[in-house]
Amino acid sequence: MTQFKDMNLPESIHKAAIDLNYITPTPIQQEAIPWLLENDTDMIGLAQTGTGKTAAFGFPILTKTDASQYIVQTIILCPTRELCVQISKDFQSFAKYLHGIRICAVYGGAPIYSQKEALKKGVQIVVGTPGRVMDLIRQQVLKLENVTRLVLDEADEMLNMGFKDDIFEIMSHTPEQKQSILFSATMPKEVVAITKTFMKDPHRIAVGSQEKGADNINHFYYKVNARDKYLALKRIADINPKIYGIVFCKTRHETQEIADKLQHDGYNADALHGDLSQNQRDLVMSRFRSKYVQLLIATDVAARGLDVDDLTHIINYEPPADPDIYIHRSGRTGRAGKSGVSITIVHSKEMAALKAVERRLGREITLTHVPTGKEICEKQLYNLIDTMENIEVDDTQIDAFLENVYKKLSWLSREELIKRFVSVEFNRFLNYYKDTADLDLVPESAFGKAREKRDIVFSKYHLNIGYEDSLTKREVMKLINKLNVARGIEIGHIDITDRDTYVELDSYYDTQMLKALNRTKFAGRMVQAGILDEEKRRQPDSQRRQSEPRRRDSRPGNFRSKDSARAKYPRRERKSGN
Repeated sequence: MTQFKDMNLPESIHKAAIDLNYITPTPIQQEAIPWLLENDTDMIGLAQTGTGKTAAFGFPILTKTDASQYIVQTIILCPTRELCVQISKDFQSFAKYLHGIRICAVYGGAPIYSQKEALKKGVQIVVGTPGRVMDLIRQQVLKLENVTRLVLDEADEMLNMGFKDDIFEIMSHTPEQKQSILFSATMPKEVVAITKTFMKDPHRIAVGSQEKGADNINHFYYKVNARDKYLALKRIADINPKIYGIVFCKTRHETQEIADKLQHDGYNADALHGDLSQNQRDLVMSRFRSKYVQLLIATDVAARGLDVDDLTHIINYEPPADPDIYIHRSGRTGRAGKSGVSITIVHSKEMAALKAVERRLGREITLTHVPTGKEICEKQLYNLIDTMENIEVDDTQIDAFLENVYKKLSWLSREELIKRFVSVEFNRFLNYYKDTADLDLVPESAFGKAREKRDIVFSKYHLNIGYEDSLTKREVMKLINKLNVARGIEIGHIDITDRDTYVELDSYYDTQMLKALNRTKFAGRMVQAGILDEEKRRQPDSQRRQSEPRRRDSRPGNFRSKDSARAKYPRRERKSGN
């Protein structure tokens, strides 16, 4: 197997590679580095995120840079500030043992005067975003007439962001004779068109399948009601106590809103989007890289160029419209041979987009059930036990306090002591998930069999609508099914009176059903629903009909007496069918 030591790299770069634990090159590095070292003609490199593209072009560029000449020899264009900073830092690390190499990052959102000063002192390599590069060219601070290499990194995203005109304008300031290098995760027609315009017979390197994602990433999706997406996201975080991932959203507003909610609910989360200042972005990324922030809520544009290791999860808050974006997102986990998880939260109307992703991915995305409260509590309990088992105890610091602690806790038995220590953290999950509903909205074929295996227990519901609202048994069943609480929910006995209805429904869905019923209308009236208590449910039908009232106030369970209700609402004559 080829290793970096086998490549024709200078000893100074090889030494830096060892410091960075670069031993075995990735496929794109193995293909691109030798070719770029030996050739000065154009090249296109196709590889997914996380495959080491920066080193693939960085090592050859540094090898060929003349450190004695303080003129711009290489210009690297990238779409975002984050990627610009990351590439610049990587180059600094690669050039650790090279003397005289100067690298300058130029991007918007940072003071332009410091970037001007750096350029005036003389640099060989400039990494920049198109907008700031254009500003510096117009101010005649950045001069590109001696450029021998032009790199377009994340070319597909630069075109998506509308930088096409800026790219052509920047290229017009570079010599015609130069090496153009383009790296991209995907090759949409816009990228193909631009390569035909400014590249001459480029050598093409493509690693991995452009139709598929990495094999070491597991792909799952949850199907829920649109209104339950945030609840599903919280359950994903709770069932994975050591989660370290990125949640992708469509808009800046949605990104900030979800991050704010998660923070309010006690999760270590933060937002990354285009409305943040550079200082705010730097702070967020610093907290995320240090793993103080476990969940980064981000837009695709803001997350471009984030080079973060050991991500356990990528979560799509909705499936992206472009399947290539899904592949690009999921490639951020499962790096360096590790396994990763890509999760998508969908509702019914988003299934077509998910199927398009499956076709592009070349494999089926597995439907799985949203974790239940019981499952989450169990997972959190065992995680707490594991943490306690593996905690490092500093005897020198804690011994001075133990005598008083022993006295304070001496009245507790071993079992009671364990219960109380576990409950300190565990109680909040027990309280939060007590009696919570399942969120799954799944096809019958997926989970129907599991539902059929359990015994059906009915709850008896009271509704404030009846014959006077033109309600029939057929309309009751249509009303229940229209709520989409569960597919094929079991309906038992239905008893309709003039102004009230009693219907038996599968008690497994009580929480969801009550919520849904009390949000719906029938014949222009808001439905008010409640469940009769266990004592009344056990009464014989004849006795219950004698004792149960027929009208209630707005609050569930607050019934008026039968006589007073009839006095206030005299019975109307039903129309004859003739």
